[in-house]
Amino acid sequence: MRIIEKIPRIWKIAYLLICAWYAINYTIGSIMKWQILQPYNNAVLWNGFYLFEAICILIALTFIYSNWLFKFRLPFQVAGHLCGLVVYFMVISYFSYYFDYYLDGRVYLDDWKEYMQDLLSFEAMRFYDQYLITVAVYYVIRYFESLQRKDQEKSELALKNKEMELSLLKSQINPHFLFNTLNSISTLISSNKEKARKVITQLSDVFRYALDSHSGQNVRLIHELDFIENYLKIQQVRFGERLRYVTEVESTCLSVEIPPMVLQPLVENSVKYGIGPKEDGGTIWMIVKRTEFGIYFEITDDGLGINAKKVLDGKSSGVGLKNSDKRLQSTYGKSACLHINAGKYGYSVSFTLPSNWEEVRDEQRKLEAV
Repeated sequence: MRIIEKIPRIWKIAYLLICAWYAINYTIGSIMKWQILQPYNNAVLWNGFYLFEAICILIALTFIYSNWLFKFRLPFQVAGHLCGLVVYFMVISYFSYYFDYYLDGRVYLDDWKEYMQDLLSFEAMRFYDQYLITVAVYYVIRYFESLQRKDQEKSELALKNKEMELSLLKSQINPHFLFNTLNSISTLISSNKEKARKVITQLSDVFRYALDSHSGQNVRLIHELDFIENYLKIQQVRFGERLRYVTEVESTCLSVEIPPMVLQPLVENSVKYGIGPKEDGGTIWMIVKRTEFGIYFEITDDGLGINAKKVLDGKSSGVGLKNSDKRLQSTYGKSACLHINAGKYGYSVSFTLPSNWEEVRDEQRKLEAV
């Protein structure tokens, strides 16, 4: 029973359908023979039943044999099936002779020759068909299984690639940020131990959030904003009053879920390329509000803008912005891509999470598949 349970359902159904087809054929043939050729000879019905049982067994053996041949190259399979066809014909013709002639007393060699001549003349194709149909069904099923397996492998590979990509994309904490923070802590320990302890706590919160982000689950905007605030407070230890941060977030947006750490690279670029190199520093604004198109995000600064060494004009090679852009499009569709506007008095990065982002993403994937 365990062996039968391990057989895939599709093969069980195929076997039962083939057997059902021959059950109908042999039932009709036996009844006609019982009424016309050998009227009311019950042995005819029993012989038909026994021959049907033999065919069911041979069909199962043909499936097993085909499965064994499938391991080899095509020429070997073709040669193997030609041999199998001959063996199948000899076996089934023997059973047919046994029930039709032998049991009736026609047991001599001449009787067997006569039967085989008649069989080759009229019924040989019927026995060939039994083997050929079974083999054809086997290969059809194997073909569709291979297609299904390929689709499944593609889906699994795409999922793994997506997980790996997201894992890499979320590895956003810059080593330079850690190095500079540790230097700041080292300086504070000698001058302001209380502030040093506070920075250490903030740094641990930042890294705890970064590690938790690898769970793959979205986070509420309020938690992402807390993370950004801790990040900027640590940066303010280095830049002091030169770095200012203003949030304009609608309260109804705080519960919105977004990919973790998707905003941090945008803020980091403002600090690194806009505010940091500017002598008098500047301000970073975080704006989040609802619009008719969805949830609108904008990070703006009044830093160097197009005068920065690395102009963030949408063609930048900066890894952080590209990562955030890929993550947003992967989750919400192309309509959530980043829009970067570099000007003389700073730059801004914005994107919109569409209210119907699930439908937009699914439609986009359908178009890409086509």
